[in-house]
Amino acid sequence: MGDRPKSGISVSALHISKLQNVVGSGASDSLLYSYHRSFNGFVAKLTKEEKEKMAGLDGVVSVFPSQKKKLHTTRSWDFMGFPQNVTRATSESDIIVAMLDTGIWPESESFNDEGYGPPPSKWKGTCQASSNFTCNNKIIGARYYHSEGKVEPGDFASPRDSEGHGTHTASTAAGRLVSEASLLGLATGTARGGVPSARIAVYKICWSDHGCSDADILAAFDDAIADGVDIISLSVGGWPMDYFEDSIAIGAFHSMKNGILTSNSAGNSGPDPESISNCSPWSLSVAASTIDRKFVTRVMLGNGAIYEGISINTFEPGNIVPPFIYGGDAPNKTAGYDGSESRYCPLDSLNSTVVEGKVVLCDQISGGEEARASHAVGSIMNGDDYSDVAFSFPLPVSYLSSSDGADLLKYLNSTSEPTATIMKSIEIKDETAPFVVSFSSRGPNPITSDLLKPDLTAPGVDILAAWSEATTVTGSPGDTRVVKYNIISGTSMSCPHASGAAAYVKAFNPTWSPAAIKSALMTTASSMISSINNDAEFAYGSGHINPAKAIDPGLVYDAGEIDYVRFLCGQGYNATQLLLITGDNSTCSAETNGTVWDLNYPSFALSAKSGITITRIFHRTVTNVGSATSTYKAITNAPSGLNIQIEPDVLSFQSLGQQLSFVVTVEATLGKTVLSGSLVWDDGVHQVYIVYLGDRPKGDFSASALHTSMLEEVVVSASESKLYSYQRSFNGFAAKLTNEEVLKISDMEGVVSVFPHERKQPHTTRSWDFMRFSQHVRRVCAESNIVVGMLDTGIRPESESFSDEGFGPPPKKWKGSCQNFTSI
Repeated sequence: MGDRPKSGISVSALHISKLQNVVGSGASDSLLYSYHRSFNGFVAKLTKEEKEKMAGLDGVVSVFPSQKKKLHTTRSWDFMGFPQNVTRATSESDIIVAMLDTGIWPESESFNDEGYGPPPSKWKGTCQASSNFTCNNKIIGARYYHSEGKVEPGDFASPRDSEGHGTHTASTAAGRLVSEASLLGLATGTARGGVPSARIAVYKICWSDHGCSDADILAAFDDAIADGVDIISLSVGGWPMDYFEDSIAIGAFHSMKNGILTSNSAGNSGPDPESISNCSPWSLSVAASTIDRKFVTRVMLGNGAIYEGISINTFEPGNIVPPFIYGGDAPNKTAGYDGSESRYCPLDSLNSTVVEGKVVLCDQISGGEEARASHAVGSIMNGDDYSDVAFSFPLPVSYLSSSDGADLLKYLNSTSEPTATIMKSIEIKDETAPFVVSFSSRGPNPITSDLLKPDLTAPGVDILAAWSEATTVTGSPGDTRVVKYNIISGTSMSCPHASGAAAYVKAFNPTWSPAAIKSALMTTASSMISSINNDAEFAYGSGHINPAKAIDPGLVYDAGEIDYVRFLCGQGYNATQLLLITGDNSTCSAETNGTVWDLNYPSFALSAKSGITITRIFHRTVTNVGSATSTYKAITNAPSGLNIQIEPDVLSFQSLGQQLSFVVTVEATLGKTVLSGSLVWDDGVHQVYIVYLGDRPKGDFSASALHTSMLEEVVVSASESKLYSYQRSFNGFAAKLTNEEVLKISDMEGVVSVFPHERKQPHTTRSWDFMRFSQHVRRVCAESNIVVGMLDTGIRPESESFSDEGFGPPPKKWKGSCQNFTSI
């Protein structure tokens, strides 16, 4: 029905009267929710005939069915360059993060309120306490919504979490520091959220039947907005749909109108193109990427061969080595299966009499339920899907590549008594991180193709966070592992990272609009490598989130309700469709019609047909939030086939809050699927400089401590500024400094020079023979004691050029090390 009425009218009474016109005396029984705190509407049980009558009543904008959305299912903050000791605003404890999810496990140590004062005065919410749930000064509010009425067995008619998902996302966004957290010994470390001092408001909208209804989602938005939250985090989504039909887009629009940014998961339907489900420009859409830690699970065969797969396996191998069998050799013929089907191990396909007590080989990844139900003691799965993410299973599992699976099948056929042992998982460093994981939903935006989505990416793979003790590690039948912390993956996990980062920015900049906060996160995101992310910006948007940089972006692309209305008008929305989203009397006209290319968005997108040259003009306005007096120069980067012109290419600001506009002209001939370019407004500050201090002092001294103390005299956060300490052979460090900070540090005692970091390029050569230096040249015996240090792009150790056949051990003078990981 649109916006909340301005007068003192009883909205609930209005809704009852509307229903009475349609259903008569049963209006009270029909009504499920009245949305009246932040916008105007209600949920009711109606027949098709009653729906048609209701749609014809005066003042009714639309009547649409409540559908269901799905959940989008620590080391991560450190990997983002966001350490425990990052600079924090004193007002962080006044920030309230709303979690719309499966509820929360309030007893978790991540939500302990020791040391917290009362909720901030702006809080207008409540705690739906029950016999099994209470709030505290960390979880300051909690509500639950279940329009379908019936609560499934094992769930709770309260904000308590029976699934674990909501507890995990809440602790990721705003959980307090908990040392020695782990999943049964895996990933041991300090678990923490992005804003550990912030308060949490819980809105339980998703239930154990795996549904999150539109009716409940809108009810939660209505309350969260009126309760006074600062950020809304929503790791939920469905299929892409028009903005006026999407409950999340509608709720997020109203939160934007009230100064609240909604952070939303991109979805888990990747890597298919146009699979992203949360597409509105007023919300922050978050993809999922890896961190520099992954879990591997080794398999040892009876012949001594070892294979390395992936999974999150907490089970220790037993003392007895189990027999090994192929699923294709153990079909459940009674149920009508043959080996061509049982090889994949679907439910009911295995003969439990044959499989019991054995490790079973399956030719695809599954949840492991059939192996468990058939009393197998483990399962080795093989295939080439999901090779970039590890999963937990209710029994020991390792997931191998198809080629390794073929080797295992050969082994099975080569011996009469095959055996296989699945080891407990170990952690290794992932040198390729971050890259966008395969399941993360991709663009192009299926609703508005020239609006880039997702907006950015954040850690969403193998994330350790708090868990509900009402469920198990996997929630699968037969899994008895009840834990306080769990490791799971999904854009559901990346979304609360972005929510926590947004809350962090909000704490430093409380007056910023949702668009300004979003802009700061997008424009300070770290660049991703397109060569390992084939979908480029359609996978990661503006890049990998960098919260520490986002509090000081220099410039922001701001936008508000009127800008988004113009955008919607430009999409061809009529008055009725527009009203569905805005809830007010906004209309479209020649003056209000805008184009997607002129929406003041922090990214640029343009769709074109292959081989056709296209020219497009974008208009943008930036607001100065950095130094009062500052000058920015446009730096563009474009590949062949893409020409980018900026006018003007220099912006000079004289005050904070000043706005300046510029025009971007893009001319492109699309010769491949995606052409990617970039525009950076550079003010010359916060560049990387190398501070050289000369020789390394004799004797014992802590170079790192010295360098940190020097930086502390000139920067706010030495830990964020410093990149390297050079201390083993000479003395110096690399740090991010402004021009003013460079001058200060140059005058310090002991500083030889301060010079900017620059990029070098590799140089290639021709052959040694051309230099008349043949392979038969005279050589000395001591040549093998010479150590040549190569500072370059790394090395491929498997090359025959580096075979060590005939070499002895390294010379005694060698004091170095080898940073080993599994592929070296």
